Amino acid sequence: MPIKVKIFGDLKDKLPQKTSDIGVPIIVKLGSKGIERVSSIIDKLSFKESEISHIFVNHKYSGFTKKVYEGDIVALFPKNMGLLYKWYYPKEEDD
Repeated sequence: MPIKVKIFGDLKDKLPQKTSDIGVPIIVKLGSKGIERVSSIIDKLSFKESEISHIFVNHKYSGFTKKVYEGDIVALFPKNMGLLYKWYYPKEEDD
C-alpha cells in the first residue's frame, strides 16, 4: 500500500501534475521503499525544508523527523499557508 502525499498551495506548482481547482491538493502516491521519514518524502519530491510550513501525518501535526509507513497519509503545506498549529499543538517527531 503506497504512502499518500497531499500537496497544497504553492508546492503544487513544483510538480508536473497540475490542477486548476483552487484549494484542492494534488495527491501523489509513493512506494515506501527508501522512505522512512517525512524528510525522505520531501527529498524525493525535490522540495526544500524551508518551503514547508506545516506537516500532518495521519491528521496529526508532525515534523520532518516523523517516521512514515505504508498506508500513511502525509499532508504538506507551504510557507504562505502557515497556520497557528505550532502554538497550540505539540509537533510529533521521532528520534
